[in-house]
Amino acid sequence: MASGSPPDATVASGAPAGYEISVCTGEGARYRALAGDVSAGLRSVPKELPPKLFYDDEGCRLFGAITRLDEYYLTRREHEILRRVAPEIVALSGAGTLVELGSGFSDKTRLLLDAMAAAGTLEGFVPFDVNETALRAAAAAAAEAYPGAATHGVVGEFGADLRSIPRVDRRLVALLGGTIGNFSGPERRKFLAEIAGLSSVGETFLLGADLVKDRSRLLAAYDDAAGVTAAFNRNILRVINRRLDADFEPLRFTHVATYDDDTQWIEMWLRSEGAQEVHVRRLDLRVSFDDGEAMRTEISAKFRPHQISDELAAAGFAVLGQWLDGAGDFSLTLARRADRSPP
Repeated sequence: MASGSPPDATVASGAPAGYEISVCTGEGARYRALAGDVSAGLRSVPKELPPKLFYDDEGCRLFGAITRLDEYYLTRREHEILRRVAPEIVALSGAGTLVELGSGFSDKTRLLLDAMAAAGTLEGFVPFDVNETALRAAAAAAAEAYPGAATHGVVGEFGADLRSIPRVDRRLVALLGGTIGNFSGPERRKFLAEIAGLSSVGETFLLGADLVKDRSRLLAAYDDAAGVTAAFNRNILRVINRRLDADFEPLRFTHVATYDDDTQWIEMWLRSEGAQEVHVRRLDLRVSFDDGEAMRTEISAKFRPHQISDELAAAGFAVLGQWLDGAGDFSLTLARRADRSPP
């Protein structure tokens, strides 16, 4: 792995020996982006909030709890596939460095890193995440587990900071967990094209995607009986209260999950219980909610296997392999950056 910092990033001080941490954007710029996103979202019709706000420390903790719920099959199914085919993915990719987008605590990634280490090809690991706490934990754990590999964590956001990921030879870029579903169709096409544009010819991309299935199972995965997903959803309001001095009362909003057959996506909403007004003091913004008015906080698109292959091909990738779990719930698709521009 190449030494030095990625462009347009600063290396954080205090990282223990064995790994680096780069922070792409300063606190002031992150605050301005947050303020702009929240201001625009609360003025839109319908109101909406960006899902990146979910992942403060408490949100990461709650999401970890979600992945262990009976209803939330996605993580278990992806683990099942990786346990079965990680060595095959590593062999097909020929990669020496694994770049994980939206890494969180990088639990599933260990299966790929272990396979790379067993094959004798592991040279580096680059976790990339918006949450610095989770990113530091993932980098520290990887540096300890794989001392012969260069670990370089990057704190950043998909929309602004992908160019700050270190450019090294033989990268496998992974986006796991069904995160691709959080993008609408146009956003997804733009994102995949950006990944292709930042990849050298021959580099590989591994994409985890949730598949279309029975509506009742989809809805249960996003509205569990224990209410963990509801707490996760409401936590976004606490983030805004803390960061922007707002006075949302989270318990006056009900978590709602819906599924749209036409778009093939889950939508998560927060529905106002009663008419209310919220003051976001740092934005000098007062926002009124009608009784029953819903504010969207996330979409999670579901796919058919051929759709994933088609979208990757349109972005400039050639599919090398696609694997499903035994129940046909989830998919992993490995693609190589083609030697041509997308149409």
